[in-house]
Amino acid sequence: MSIKPSPSSDPQFDSRLAPHALVGEELAQVEQRLATLLDSREPLLSEIGHYLIDAGGKRARPGVALLVFRACGGKDPHDIVDIATALELIHSASLLHDDIIDGGGVRRGKASALERFGLSDTLVAGDFLFGRAFALCGRFEERVIAWATEACISLTEGEVMQGRFRRNPAVTAEDYLEIISRKTASLFSQGARLGAYLAGAPTDVVERLASCGYCVGMAFQIVDDLLDVEGDGELTGKPVGVDLKEGNPSLPVVLALEANAEVKRVFQNARATHQEVAAALQQIRLSGVLAEVKLQARTYGQQALASLADLQASAYVDSLRCFIRQLVDRTA
Repeated sequence: MSIKPSPSSDPQFDSRLAPHALVGEELAQVEQRLATLLDSREPLLSEIGHYLIDAGGKRARPGVALLVFRACGGKDPHDIVDIATALELIHSASLLHDDIIDGGGVRRGKASALERFGLSDTLVAGDFLFGRAFALCGRFEERVIAWATEACISLTEGEVMQGRFRRNPAVTAEDYLEIISRKTASLFSQGARLGAYLAGAPTDVVERLASCGYCVGMAFQIVDDLLDVEGDGELTGKPVGVDLKEGNPSLPVVLALEANAEVKRVFQNARATHQEVAAALQQIRLSGVLAEVKLQARTYGQQALASLADLQASAYVDSLRCFIRQLVDRTA
């Protein structure tokens, strides 16, 4: 497979410090596309979209798709920029709807859109972002549209499955993995698949990169769950313990449920106090399950990296590896 020669042979470039650097121009184009697509004939829809998207975020899904595209030899970035933009719009729409479902009051270090604008307008703004995403995808061939649609369907199925196990102590680790495979990993997987496909990679490479994206998404969500127990709320942009307080079956909670009666009680109790949640979080930290959670995240990260083994060496591949490591090792 032909790989575009690296423009970063400059020995001063260190992808370990800036894995996005090689696709910085493409990410800037994504930001420009997002800003344009948030325009609406109804100013309130634009305001809500900008309120969430302009607050930042890791842009992990666009970053993976763009790096995969370049690592597979992609040249003209026009199409993949549109796909990367659609991925971020879909993700942002799902965040608006998640906050409605969970009653989330904080998002990206400030009051959530739900808290600021109310349920009805936040719900419609999420629909608006989904519409913008599929307007972007609509110009592509049927296969591309189908892959994007599959990701959205999986995302909604994962949300419903998570709701089915909310505050349900019968939830298992296998249930949890199925939830996040649908709710988080599906979008990463399809983004990576589309990046490889639009770069013209052979079918077996496209599917291998889709598997890479899947493992990145699984690791990404598991690390998010870990940070909800032992992270720094000022760095993550939301208070710790949200999953436990809201009864969401995160991996640390699920692993602690069976062995710890107090964690189980708080998980089931929709009226648990702040002090009870804090005490149960401490029980999770002391239980030893976090080591298993970290191992699970690292294992998925290693599987993602292994999927890149047969790609021709390039700075883009190095940056993709670095980006994957940073997503797994992050503290925010």
